[in-house]
Amino acid sequence: MGFLWALIVGGVIGWLGGLIVGRDVPGGIIGNIIAGFIGAWLGTLILGSWGPVIGGFAIVPAIIGAIVVVLILSAILRGTRRA
Repeated sequence: MGFLWALIVGGVIGWLGGLIVGRDVPGGIIGNIIAGFIGAWLGTLILGSWGPVIGGFAIVPAIIGAIVVVLILSAILRGTRRA
């Protein structure tokens, strides 16, 4: 049950990151989950683990990390579309 809860929270974090940036995460739900997990890892690595923790994720650094991941993904995908 803990793994399912982590998938749900990771998906919501990825979705919020895309919503704040104003760009969709490629891959739909799976893309949101991946962006949420990578964003949580990146945010915790850079900012540390502070704020409320839900499903094993420190929410504030995870959302900030997901925003960074979505921005990087958007820039990479925009660059490959031009080529």
